Amino acid sequence: MTTKRKPVVLIPADVKPLGEHPFHMVGHKYLVAVAEAADAIPLVVPAIGDLLDIAALINIADGILLTGSVSNVHPSHFDQEVHNPALPLDRARDALTLKLVQAAVKAEVPLLAICRGFQEVNVAFGGSLHQAVQEVSGLKDHREIKDVSSEIQYAHAHHIDLVPNGQLAKIIGASQMMVNSLHGQGVDRLGTGLVAEAYAPDGLVEAIRVEKAQAFTLAVQWHPEWKVMENPQYLAIFQAFGDACRFRLKRHEPPD
Repeated sequence: MTTKRKPVVLIPADVKPLGEHPFHMVGHKYLVAVAEAADAIPLVVPAIGDLLDIAALINIADGILLTGSVSNVHPSHFDQEVHNPALPLDRARDALTLKLVQAAVKAEVPLLAICRGFQEVNVAFGGSLHQAVQEVSGLKDHREIKDVSSEIQYAHAHHIDLVPNGQLAKIIGASQMMVNSLHGQGVDRLGTGLVAEAYAPDGLVEAIRVEKAQAFTLAVQWHPEWKVMENPQYLAIFQAFGDACRFRLKRHEPPD
């Protein structure tokens, strides 16, 4: 009897130095969320964009997850200078993910993007970012509290208002939800073809989708992967993503 395979979700890595050598890394919590909550196989993709065939990656992908990271998208991608040189950047990840976003949407590969990934989606479609949200008039400080436990950092920080009849509102089944908040950057100008799905109380965009995407495409500013199995609303996002990945797999899997 043939065993049906699970969908494969590609997860681009961050590049971080350990000593004198660069390593390609993905946070454990994202891998577990894909495996457990989305019921899919997480596959880490090294950020060696110039050496990878994007079309070949798309061909093996049933879904793509863009994770959060301590690094930020380089501001040259949205025509700005670096605001704070002390903050980490990751040009190698940029080189892979910004191409991968466009290719995934075009090929109808389900895409879920989180925190830095959310910002990558906006930049990939020509949008811009606030490099320091806390310095923008009218916006609050959305950064995590430093030097405290992860339990405190990832605790609910504020509610968000979900756009009525939007994709996220339908997934969650509510008009509001509570989220954590661990980001210093945020959407300034929304990218072409993107639609806001949720807003923070100060008006900052917290979720977006690609309006004309034919497959699941959702990007969120918070971290739904955190203890996802203990939060029904976070779980619902990953389950919807997993369902979309299984749908793509079924469409492209050869018949028995």
